[in-house]
Amino acid sequence: MTDDESDGGTTPCFAHLLVDGHPVDPEAARDVARFRRAERARLLAARTLPSERRKKETAALIDGLDRIITPAPGLAIAVYWPIRGEPDLRAWMSAAHDAGSRVLLPVMVEERAPLAFHTWSPDCRMSRGFWNIPVPEDGEAGVPEIVIAPLVGVDEALYRLGNGGGYYDRTLVRMKPRVRIVGVGFAGCSLPTIFPMPWDVPMDEVLLSDGTHLKR
Repeated sequence: MTDDESDGGTTPCFAHLLVDGHPVDPEAARDVARFRRAERARLLAARTLPSERRKKETAALIDGLDRIITPAPGLAIAVYWPIRGEPDLRAWMSAAHDAGSRVLLPVMVEERAPLAFHTWSPDCRMSRGFWNIPVPEDGEAGVPEIVIAPLVGVDEALYRLGNGGGYYDRTLVRMKPRVRIVGVGFAGCSLPTIFPMPWDVPMDEVLLSDGTHLKR
């Protein structure tokens, strides 16, 4: 038995060199993953804010969202349920709902699969989904026109560092037509680069709690 392809045998499998269908260099991918883990841990620790400061910075973010997004009847806006110290935008979600917008929350339907988006309202029943993240119990599936994504970090090219599961990237790259993507986070979450990989999807805009508003 030899390794010469001319001798026949099973076709080599290169699936281990693909991530979500993208070819990758395994060594580079490991290095980037290691860097991101370290930066994620640093930034998650940094956003453990005193309650009064968190309240002020969240209010500043909501004021900023009011300036760049105008909720309107029928407008479908995906937001998120806050976990791991993320900015709590539920007051903004309620106001958008009251203005007639269709507010959606991301729902993980299967591990390693794209997210779905289900309708949320201030009085809807919530249940525990994957990772115990609350999701609308009876919300109908919908397609957002705007996606507001929480940032652990963001780089100068507006690539997002998230919680590490890759769910937003896996979802956003498949949305046709492309939606408006707004990343939101507390001040101090910027970094020069996350070393974007082929599957990473940049934000169209980034809004931070110190008033920073960046656009591509």
